[in-house]
Amino acid sequence: MASGCAFDSRLPVPDPFTSLLLYNQKHMIRFSTAGESHGEALIALISGLPAGVPIDLEFMNRELWRRQQGYGRGGRMKIETDKAHVLSGVRHGKTIGSPIALEIVNRDWKNWEQKLPVEAGDPALHQAVASPRPGHADLAGALKYNFPDARYVLERASARESTSRVAAGAIAKLMLRALGIEVLSHVIRVGRVEMQRDANWDEIVATAAKNEVVLGCVDPETEARMKGEVEEASRTGDTVNGVFEVVAHNVPAGLGTYANWDERLDGLLAWSVMSLQAVKAVEIGRGVTAAESFGSQVHDPIHYAGQETGKPTRFTRPHNNAGGIEGGISNGEDVIVRGYLKPISTLRKPLESVRFDNREKTAASYERSDICVVPAAGVAAEAMVAITLAGLVQQKFGGDSLVEMKRNFDGYIEQIREF
Repeated sequence: MASGCAFDSRLPVPDPFTSLLLYNQKHMIRFSTAGESHGEALIALISGLPAGVPIDLEFMNRELWRRQQGYGRGGRMKIETDKAHVLSGVRHGKTIGSPIALEIVNRDWKNWEQKLPVEAGDPALHQAVASPRPGHADLAGALKYNFPDARYVLERASARESTSRVAAGAIAKLMLRALGIEVLSHVIRVGRVEMQRDANWDEIVATAAKNEVVLGCVDPETEARMKGEVEEASRTGDTVNGVFEVVAHNVPAGLGTYANWDERLDGLLAWSVMSLQAVKAVEIGRGVTAAESFGSQVHDPIHYAGQETGKPTRFTRPHNNAGGIEGGISNGEDVIVRGYLKPISTLRKPLESVRFDNREKTAASYERSDICVVPAAGVAAEAMVAITLAGLVQQKFGGDSLVEMKRNFDGYIEQIREF
């Protein structure tokens, strides 16, 4: 080999898939979370946002408040008053381009400080989860990490972790809002009760703005019947869940691509929403209905509007069965993602289980829990959708500052209008 260019053939050469993942990691917004359900605090770290994004702490804290609401939430929500404390990355009310660290204190920590100490502490105070709960991560997690009980599994697998996601998602929402893109959710099903019509954007906005949240359904009559489902589950010691719908409004055509399998917008959204606790299925647009329909009933005809009225011209659709995504790319309609939630795994009338220590038959452990979390899960899913879209916006339009990003974004929107 020629001198001056040494190469060790023993070193592993990254495969194309790994190289692509590394490329995406460098060119997209990234976030991570840390913390346990009854630990001292929850942490969110988000990086890759441009400098100059206005940060509204009141908005962030309302997002955290929204995640705590809903008929059927458990006693933990009476203890916690979630507030975001910004540790880094924001100064004088705007992002500065560096990683943003957020902290949400767990008020319940004072009741667990001796039970879950960082140092060895007193083993006699440890509060074991002695028998795994069916449907939860308890058994699989204990087997994976070789834990003698499921306490540590519960602490991290708990949906309390989604608090950190909502905090990070609020930052992503604020970036998207600067470009005119909004993300909200509403509840379309609880148990056996489902809303039998589509919601319009104004209804979703009005529902999200309420200061008293029942179940987050835009239709009052349907919501009253949903409430009955929760009450029945409460009377019988059971749990119930359902379906939420996340709508991303004013998303321009062109986010995502068909060019590579792992860059498709629908795939990325399905991945991000499916990662939420208790979500067992994700639907884009009318995906479930489409599977049992003819093509003529499913696909959205293409029209062109505005030429005669003097208004900005654009391609339009009479309906949005595709959920705003075709071929892995946003098509200019509202992006619609539904999450299907299994019922909460912790039951007041526990299912059968076995003890970790002696394998004897017993009832599953009981931890203070919720009866229904559909509205809260919808808010967490908003955060995941917002983070995903913000990452693709950053990837497509770039910009180290919001001014630069918005200039690129506005130029692209003009290009679409002149197409």
